[in-house]
Amino acid sequence: MPPELPPLSDAHNHLQDPWLAPHRDRIFAGLAALPLRRAVVNGTCETDWPAVAALARTHAWILPSYGLHPWQVGNASPTWRDQLLAHLDAPPSAPSPPPALGEIGLDAWILHRARLDDPRLAGLRRAPLDEQLAAFRWQLDLATARNLPATLHCLDAWGPLAAELRLRRPARGFLLHAYNGSLELARELAALGAYFSFNGSFLADRAAKKRAVFAALPADRLLVETDAPAMPLPPPLQTHVLPDTADGQRVNHPANLAAAYAGLAALRDTSLPALAEQIEANFHRFFTSPPPRPKS
Repeated sequence: MPPELPPLSDAHNHLQDPWLAPHRDRIFAGLAALPLRRAVVNGTCETDWPAVAALARTHAWILPSYGLHPWQVGNASPTWRDQLLAHLDAPPSAPSPPPALGEIGLDAWILHRARLDDPRLAGLRRAPLDEQLAAFRWQLDLATARNLPATLHCLDAWGPLAAELRLRRPARGFLLHAYNGSLELARELAALGAYFSFNGSFLADRAAKKRAVFAALPADRLLVETDAPAMPLPPPLQTHVLPDTADGQRVNHPANLAAAYAGLAALRDTSLPALAEQIEANFHRFFTSPPPRPKS
């Protein structure tokens, strides 16, 4: 790693995921070798929120985030809202920013395009869009009322998602993780306060349209993510490799964050240090800066 590279921040991952658990020692060794400043670890359901909280208590560089993911809406218990509030309101173990809200959002892909035998969706009831919308609206209202950084997931549901964001959103903005929409929509959402996180998987040959969007986005709206263990980089670009799952799924090592930064820097024709400095400023503004004081 170039010695002049400023610290890196991962805007979105899932370190608590069971796919990573067997390799945790190797993963944390790889992360320790990076100039890693912060990593936002996103919970997706009631059963993994406690694991996110435990990681945040152990590692000061982890910023916990709690939300009900659209894939998990169909299996949520009647008390999921109370449990989410309890995690958001739990006192931090050390002086740190409050937890973020996410991963939340809308997903029509699981309803219309996902394979019935997709192992990532095994055991999940695929909630229809109206159920997803009810969960999303409640969480977005919560983020808006508290001005929390909110991380949003969207697949094949950009129209409904944008409609909700036009009505309400946190004053500090919101993050569209691994953004895969159009540049035209991105410009509209940026005007509403959106941030957009670049994922290293977008460096694959088939993702040219996604790269074109990130080449054109405003610099002050960019973040970088891994989404580990999901969304692995093209194999030639991986700097850290983990074994596949038992059913053959590739597993993304979160220390591939540096390769994602390098890819985005090349895409935007800027230096790694300059990009990392800009990302750090954006990350602080969105995730860790205190909310603005109300006007008197």
